[in-house]
Amino acid sequence: MIYTILFFILFILELLYFKVADKFNIIDKPNLRSSHTEITLRGGGIIFWLAALLYFAQNIEYNYFFFTGITLVSLVSFWDDIQSLSNKIRISVHFLAISLIFYDLGVFNSVPIPGIILAYVFAIGIINAYNFMDGINGITGLYTIVVMGALWYVNKSVQLFIDTDFIIYPILASVVFLFFNYRKKAKCFAGDVGSIAIAFWIIYLLLKLILNTNSIVWLLFLAVYGVDAICTILHRLYLRQNIFEAHRLHFYQILSNEYKIQHRIVSLIYAVIKSIISFAVIFLYHKLDALTLFIVIILPLVLIYSAKFYMLKKASLKLS
Repeated sequence: MIYTILFFILFILELLYFKVADKFNIIDKPNLRSSHTEITLRGGGIIFWLAALLYFAQNIEYNYFFFTGITLVSLVSFWDDIQSLSNKIRISVHFLAISLIFYDLGVFNSVPIPGIILAYVFAIGIINAYNFMDGINGITGLYTIVVMGALWYVNKSVQLFIDTDFIIYPILASVVFLFFNYRKKAKCFAGDVGSIAIAFWIIYLLLKLILNTNSIVWLLFLAVYGVDAICTILHRLYLRQNIFEAHRLHFYQILSNEYKIQHRIVSLIYAVIKSIISFAVIFLYHKLDALTLFIVIILPLVLIYSAKFYMLKKASLKLS
C-alpha cells in the first residue's frame, strides 16, 4: 500500500514539474545530431531527485551524505539543462558529490590510495556514460529498472547490503518517468538532471555492494552502457573528434538514425540484453573468478559493438 501511495505522489509531482517546465520554457530543441525531431519538455528526470527527497525525509538520520551529494549533482545538472555550464564546473561538483559518498561509505579508510583514484575515475566515468547514453525514448528508464531490479534481487537473495526501500524508490520513479517518456512522442526527456541523478544513485548502491562483498564483478551490471560509451569514445578519438561535443556515433544512435528502428524498440533491445547480462552475472558470481567473468561478459559486447562499423559503412553506401 505504501508503494502505491508513493507512486501516485511521484506521479503528481511529475505533473507539477511539467507545469513549471512549460511556464519557464524548459524544453529540448532538436538539432542536427539529435535522435528526436520535436520540441519536448526537458528535465523530467527530476523525478529521481524527488524520489531521493521523499526517501531522505523518512530516513534523515543516516542518509544526509547521499542526499547532499545527489542534490549537488541534480542542481548543477538542472542548471546545465537550462543554461549550459562549463565542463570544469560540472566535473568539480561531481567530484565533490562523489567524495561525500566515499566518506559516507568509508572508502577513504578501507581502500588504498590507488584504489581510491580508480574509484573516482570509474564513478565520474559512470556518471558521464549514463548521461551520454540518454538520447532516445525509454532507454534511461528501462535500463535503470533493469539495473535496480538486479540490485534488488542481489540484496534479497545473494547479499543483504542496504535497506530495500532505497532500491524500490528509484524503481517507482523510473516507472513514473517511463509513463511519460516511453512513448512514440515523449511528453518529456530526462535531461542531465535525470540521467546524472540516477547514475549517482546507482554508483552509491554498486559501491556499497562492492564493499560488502569485496568483489568488483557487480560493475558488470553497467556493462552494456560501459562498453558502448568506452568504445564510442575510442572511436571518436580515432576520428580526432572532440569527445565532449554532441554526436551520433553511439550504437543506439546508429540503430535509430541510420537504420530507422523505432526508439522504443531500440531501448527495449538494450534492456533485454542488459537483463540477460544481469542474470548471467548473478548466476556466475560464485562459479567464476572476477577476471574470467569480466571476459565472458565484456567480449561478446565488444563483438556486438564492432558490428556498428559494418552498419555505418552499409548506411553510407546507401546514401551515396
